[in-house]
Amino acid sequence: MKRWKIKEILKEVGITLIMVLVVSLLMNHFRQPDTTHQPKSMKVTLTTGDEVELFDTRRPTVIHFWGTWCPTCRFEAPNIERLQSDEVHLVTVAVKSGSDQAIRAYMQKEGYSFPVVNDQTGALASRFDVSVFPTTFIYDREWNLKFAEVGYSTTLGLKARVELID
Repeated sequence: MKRWKIKEILKEVGITLIMVLVVSLLMNHFRQPDTTHQPKSMKVTLTTGDEVELFDTRRPTVIHFWGTWCPTCRFEAPNIERLQSDEVHLVTVAVKSGSDQAIRAYMQKEGYSFPVVNDQTGALASRFDVSVFPTTFIYDREWNLKFAEVGYSTTLGLKARVELID
């Protein structure tokens, strides 16, 4: 029986990680929503009752669709929380996640403060052709879509995408 050497193990781990990366990039590409008919300027109401513009012309806009029922969304939520800053206009959309009160309770329990629109029926997600969660859109100041990410995104990955268009 052959004994594995550290060099061989590292090589196998490296090859496996590259394969996982390539497969995830391909899956992301094929699962991206059709974004050709998205609304541009519109006001949305947050679960707090505040009304905000969906897009901002002073800074990049990040629109993040998620659900309290989605395991990947729960895992990614701290990354979205860390994305909040004065340099980014962040609006998140909780899809089919219950009442405003239920979403506020969830946010408080988890310690999150990012702005949330309650899309109880999934109408806003449908307007953006979102059917896979989480889905994140990143727009420049002219409301041009620059990135659409389906699935888990790291904080570093999100911030890097924003920096690329800023």
